Amino acid sequence: MLEAIGLGAQEELVSYLPEDVLFRGKLSIENGKSEYEIVDYFRERGQACGSGYASFLGAGVYRHYRPVLVDTVVARGEFLTSYTPYQAEIAQGTLTSIFEFQTMICQLTGMDVANASMYDGSSAVPEAAMMAVRITSRDHILVAKTVHPEYRQVLATYTRFQGMPVETIAYTATGQLDLADLEAKLDETVAAVIVQTPNFFGVIEQIKEIAELTHRKGALLVASFTEAVALGLIEPPRDADIVVGELQSFAITPSYGGPHAGIIATKDQYVRQIPGRLVGETKDKDGKRAYCLTLATREQHIRREKATSNICTNQALIALMATVFMTVYGKAGLRELAEQNLAKAHYLASGLPRVFDGPFFNEFVARARGKDVAAINAELLEQGVIGGLDLGRFYPELENSMLLCATETARREDMDRVVAAFGGTQGKLGS
Repeated sequence: MLEAIGLGAQEELVSYLPEDVLFRGKLSIENGKSEYEIVDYFRERGQACGSGYASFLGAGVYRHYRPVLVDTVVARGEFLTSYTPYQAEIAQGTLTSIFEFQTMICQLTGMDVANASMYDGSSAVPEAAMMAVRITSRDHILVAKTVHPEYRQVLATYTRFQGMPVETIAYTATGQLDLADLEAKLDETVAAVIVQTPNFFGVIEQIKEIAELTHRKGALLVASFTEAVALGLIEPPRDADIVVGELQSFAITPSYGGPHAGIIATKDQYVRQIPGRLVGETKDKDGKRAYCLTLATREQHIRREKATSNICTNQALIALMATVFMTVYGKAGLRELAEQNLAKAHYLASGLPRVFDGPFFNEFVARARGKDVAAINAELLEQGVIGGLDLGRFYPELENSMLLCATETARREDMDRVVAAFGGTQGKLGS
């Protein structure tokens, strides 16, 4: 290459640069490692970062069992290296998997149509808010204080310069949204009411009652979720107009916070305002079943001012993990998994002082008495147990309260350790 461009040495490529910006020394990095040394290195780092620890930390990212088949499928080159399926004639496999994903999400949420897909649950919430604004021609957003606080932060970022005022709805002693506060704040300027179920405290919201109040004022109800496994047991939020959520629980590794797969699903009459892309079923020239992109209202496909979203990245590989998960478990398996989560969380909660008395799934808030949350978590960590989230970080009124999660991976002896750290009697729940 040097010969082709008329240079005698590699250094001549940067000869025009001043001497004081050139680095003439040797980089302070180790020599290369063999493959088995690299594997050992990362195995040691994994142990240092908590691999093998029991975990009761949820708050939007959950530890669930990942079927081996998931990685077997997504590691195939046809899926792993593919990009946006613009050319349907050479992307039928990818389009088929996306279509199956959309179908399963509709079955899971009770909605008529779902897209494929969103970045994650946190960006899906403001996308739903903007969708509601376009549909209703209103601009005011009401969001429950029980929605994941980081989701609300992303919502605030999206709406800050779009002329979309956001107001928060209080919660009650049950841990559920305050219906009286909602009714007082609802008026003809409200485009959407955003709730989460199970909410950030793990409590299941009263969706039907919230929907009735919301629709009475002509607003749309956006129902969000962070724990997708709950939909294997609780009633899907069919009374909502838009459903958004995070599918990390469906065999997507926590991976220090991402990438994950968000979803947005809605009713037929709002399909033209859904962001992202949709895959539809059609027939090819020979009359055989085929799939193609039917609605793609992104700025890449239509005029910028007509686009419903600037979401551009194809999240299909992460969504495929969730698709394989749902296929492996099926309806009965997902329900059984949800029942295990419910049973274990209620077992753990029975030995701890709960803050809220509303119905909950696999997360709940416990009050630390006589100890602070940091001390409890430090004590648990010494025993190889990762404790819960200190809620004082997001809710000052819940200082010294901990959000705990117990999934199917929780063991009885570890749950007893948590109870003991709170000041209870270890092992008393097993009697």
